[in-house]
Amino acid sequence: MIVTHLKEAEKYEPEKGWMRASMCREKSVSLEYFIKPPRHASPLHEHAPEQVCMVIKGRMKVRNASGEETYLEPGDAVYFSAHEPHAIENALDEESVGVDIFIPGRAFDFWVKKK
Repeated sequence: MIVTHLKEAEKYEPEKGWMRASMCREKSVSLEYFIKPPRHASPLHEHAPEQVCMVIKGRMKVRNASGEETYLEPGDAVYFSAHEPHAIENALDEESVGVDIFIPGRAFDFWVKKK
């Protein structure tokens, strides 16, 4: 068993106010807890691991390269296949919170390397 407490997890901000915390970093799976500041949007991007994003608090808009988009509320999740371009935006004027699961796991410094 490997336990990670949020207050002790490795964290960084790819952009001001956009906090990401590594909650599980295994080769087969990784999980990142994140806080998106008001109206923040990640750029359209893709990566090799499959991804499931679940909203914990707030409201997020997700879209893919085809222009399909939808809104997610707390408890809702979206799946992106490997190399599927996508973007996730906080649709509110207050912070939103979510978790990203990557299979297989991805490097925690993904957003640092994207800059």
